[in-house]
Formats: sequence, C-alpha cells, structure tokens
Amino acid sequence: MTDPIDVAAEVPSALPGSSRSAPASPHLVEVAFKGNRREFFTWAFPEPPALRTPVIVDADRGEDLGLVHSTGELAAVRKAGTPHGKAAPDQLRPALRAATADDIAKGATLREDEDNVRRRAIEKVRAQGLDMKVSDTEWQWDRKKLTIYFTAEKRVDFRQLVRQLEGLFGARVQMWHIGVRDEARRLDGIGRCARQFCSASWLPELRPVKSSIAKDQRLSTLNPSQISGSCGRLMCCLRYEHEFYVQQRKRFPKEGKIIVTLAGEEKIVSNDIFREQVTLRNATGDVRIVPLAQLNRELGGEPPVAASDLGSADDDADFDEELPTETHIANSPRGAGTRTYPGAAPVEIKRAEPPTSRRQETAAAPAADRQRPQPRPGQHRQGQQRPGQPQRPQGQQGQQTPRAQPAQQAPQDPQQAQQQNQPLDQRQEEPGGEGGGRRRRRRGRRGGRRGRDEGGGTQPGDGSPGGPQGAPPAPPAPQSGS
Repeated sequence: MTDPIDVAAEVPSALPGSSRSAPASPHLVEVAFKGNRREFFTWAFPEPPALRTPVIVDADRGEDLGLVHSTGELAAVRKAGTPHGKAAPDQLRPALRAATADDIAKGATLREDEDNVRRRAIEKVRAQGLDMKVSDTEWQWDRKKLTIYFTAEKRVDFRQLVRQLEGLFGARVQMWHIGVRDEARRLDGIGRCARQFCSASWLPELRPVKSSIAKDQRLSTLNPSQISGSCGRLMCCLRYEHEFYVQQRKRFPKEGKIIVTLAGEEKIVSNDIFREQVTLRNATGDVRIVPLAQLNRELGGEPPVAASDLGSADDDADFDEELPTETHIANSPRGAGTRTYPGAAPVEIKRAEPPTSRRQETAAAPAADRQRPQPRPGQHRQGQQRPGQPQRPQGQQGQQTPRAQPAQQAPQDPQQAQQQNQPLDQRQEEPGGEGGGRRRRRRGRRGGRRGRDEGGGTQPGDGSPGGPQGAPPAPPAPQSGS
C-alpha cells in the first residue's frame, strides 16, 4: 500500500497564485492525510484544485500537508453523508496554498522519521509496564505536534508517558485511543478476498457487526476465524448482503415446520434462497425438491388443473337434485382435499348444523314429548316424577301408570290387582291419609320392597300377612328424619 502523500507526485505546473482574485464563495474541498484521516477545508482561489494535489492547510496550532480527495458537489455530498463530515465544525478551516516541491520533500522526511519515533515510544511503554499497544505515529508538517495512536482493552494512565515523550522529541504529544477496526483502517492491508481493506479504500463508516448477522446467513460461528478479518473482528462485508438474506427468508416457510401439501403432511428440510427451491420430506422418508412458486400454490389450495378436470354444468344440476337441502361449500384445510381427477365433479361438503341449546330443543318438541327437568336427589316434591320411573302420558291423568315390577315377585291377589287398576278417587283411603300412604310407599321402594297402596292391604312378598279388601291396615311405621 502506498502512502496517501506520494513523495513521487509531481507538483502541478500552474499553481494558484495570490494575485488572482478570490471567488464570491470559497470552494469546498476534502483533504486526506496519513492513515486515511480526512477533513474538510475551504479553498479561496478561483479554480478548485485537481484531485490528489498536495496542499498546505491550516491545522491545530500550525500547518499540515495533505492530498485533495474530493471537490465540488462530491465533496458536499460526502460532507453530508460521512461521519467525519457530520462531525466537522460549521466554520471550516482554510486550505492555505498548493504545496511546493520543498514542502513535499519535507513531508517525505517526516514519514521516514515516524518509524523511529514509534519504536522509541514502544520502549517507553514497556519500561513503564503499561498495558497498551502503540499502533502508529504521525508528525504534523510543521513538526509542532506528534500524535501517537494506540489500542488498549481498558483505560490506561499515560500522563507520565506523555511527559517523557514531550521531553524526548521537543514537541506537543497527543495520545489517541482507537479501536482494532480503526487500527486496521490506518495501517491498511489486503483482506481474505485478495483486495484492499474496505475500511481503508471506500467504506465511509465502521459499523459494528454482530454474530446474529452471521447466523442469519447460515454461517457457522463455531470457528470465528473463518468469518473474521485481519483485525480479529467479524468482517465488515457481512453487513453488505444481510438485508437480502432477511427479505428472502420471509418468503420461505420456516425450516423444520410440518405443512400439508397435495402429497400429504411433509416437513421442511431446507430452503435454497438463491435458486428459490424448497426441500420436503414426508413421513415415509421420501424427499422431493419443489420450486417456491409451486409450493405456494399447493399451500394456497390452487394447484394447476386442466379444463377437463373441472365439472360441467349438468353435473352440478344432478348434484343439486340429490341434495335438496341447503348446502354450503366448506373451506377444506389448507392443502387438503384439493386433488382433482379427470371426470370428477367438484365436491360440495354439507356443513353440519350447529347444535341447539336444551331450551330450544324443549320449545321445538311436541307438548306430549316434553319432560320436566329432573330435580336433584333428595328434593322431590309431591306428585313429581322420579328418575327411572316411566313417564305418565298427559292425556291419562286419572289413571295410574303401572310401576316397574321387581325381578322376582309372587303372584298378586285378584282383589288386590283389581284395586290397583281402579282410579285413585275410587280407591279406599287409608286411615293415615294420603300423605301417610305415600310416605310408606317411598320407604318400601327404598328398602327394595313394594310399599303399601292407598287402597289398604299389603303386597305379596313383603313378609306381612295379607287381608281382604276393607280390612284395617297395619299401624304406620315411624317416619324417618327425611
């Protein structure tokens, strides 16, 4: 790499002289110094200088020598878009004049002496045991200021070092802490691509590069040296195509996801964003590679079909006659049921009616089929039907529905059977009243035996002697607490 200030550069034959009148507005020029350091100045002469013209500019407490990097509109654009242009003060310093041959020779002598200054500065750093690395040194053209660039992982107290260097070189010493990327930019070099460092050639801003950028591009981060530059950090060029990878990944399905296509359930194995192809694998292990456009059609339920695969109008009419009820086209699952065959008509799926509530079913049922809501156990009211008991028809209120007979029951007495078939109002009431008989019947059913009817007498099989109709019944048993 050649130095920005080329010693062999020829001085222009026609240098701007002071006799020429100054323009109405000064020209904006960008001047480059050693180590790719650039600053903006104003040019007060009528004609702007040519590119790579050595000029003497006004510097900090003196003068410095540099080369013209850009002028005119290009300089204005770079001033508005580069970090050093945005950081430039509103009042720019002027470029004093074009450099002469003696000025260029003096600058070359300073460049040769900077290597000696750097070695002596390293010796002083090692003598004091400071944890820092001296990267580069730069003399100002008038030899009034010496700038030392160094790198360090943490803060370093170099005040004693500055005093020793100022006494050694007889000039004002400025220590400048830079990063490893800025160090590579100043020293310049050849990258892994066999080209000059982007940071030293054209890259205007050194932006940080995160490991997530490498992961988005499917680059392995297990061996960072393969994706790192000469500075030891991730290469700056990883950011160039990162936006392309991000936008392309959005168009493809996620790898490892199971989707339903025309071939059934398949798993996304890999995506080729450059060829726009997707690798799929089904449950049996068969692998196929399909273009992204075809996969989108399969997922969207729009497979390419021929005109012969579509049903005719006559087929649709026959289908409507077979299903007189209202039909609805149900949206099938994504990618499922979209396969068509020659001569097949489009299939309409009848949508199931939504289930109705219990209240709607009760209102729609006939009056004879309605059933009263079942009460909770232990809360039966008088005359209310029990669970498991046959339903009494609504039109036969005067007759009693026969109860379910036990599995093993002795034959009934003819008089007792005749009394059971009589209406309730014609039966002989018990001395205990209607309530006592009902309670005894309830107790009899709980014990697994049939209770006493309202007409008197006992049912066969309950263990008590029976009597003729009209005989006084047995005394009622004591009532339970329920």
